[in-house]
Amino acid sequence: MTTERHVVATEQRQSANRVPDDDLLDAARSCVLAVGVRRTTLAEVARTASVSRMTLYRRFPDVRSMLVALMTREFGTLLGDAMDHAKHASTNRERLVLATVESVRRLVTDPIMRTVLDVDAEMMIPYVVRRVGSTQRNAERFIRGLVDAGHADGSVREGDGATQARALLLLSQSYVFSLRIAVSTEEGITESGLLDELAHTLDSSLRPTEAG
Repeated sequence: MTTERHVVATEQRQSANRVPDDDLLDAARSCVLAVGVRRTTLAEVARTASVSRMTLYRRFPDVRSMLVALMTREFGTLLGDAMDHAKHASTNRERLVLATVESVRRLVTDPIMRTVLDVDAEMMIPYVVRRVGSTQRNAERFIRGLVDAGHADGSVREGDGATQARALLLLSQSYVFSLRIAVSTEEGITESGLLDELAHTLDSSLRPTEAG
């Protein structure tokens, strides 16, 4: 009897281990959208995903690691869509500008980002004044790749790629954090107008200086 219970328990663990990470992250996403980041717990995610807490703990030892995985997935998909939006660009500078502006546009309306800013905005403070987070570094690598490509095809002015990418990250994330509150119907300031200005600023700052 003990042997039979052991076999059943082993089969249950193996079955649980086959739960795709995306299913667990989908459950985490649902919880974050429902209650915010701070109130999301592994226990609630496990209930939402219909798995045991141990199954979840084996994949994600704490809430932070799970949320990092969720944001990495969400941001990766968003960047892929932004690059697809810019695929017809004629130069890498144009591709960088189009992809960056589209990334900002999508992040501002992304349900997860809106929930964080609306419900847990104080969680963003460390990533503005204390350290660069993993999602920001992913964005910076994305920008750096396009900056380097722009150097190679001559469409981006010469400069230190790392510094240029960091500067573009700082500019872009300020739009992500503040675009919604910067829009003003009374003053005639629209989201599309602000994004057009972002595109102009990016293009102007990256364009090579004309000789003479």
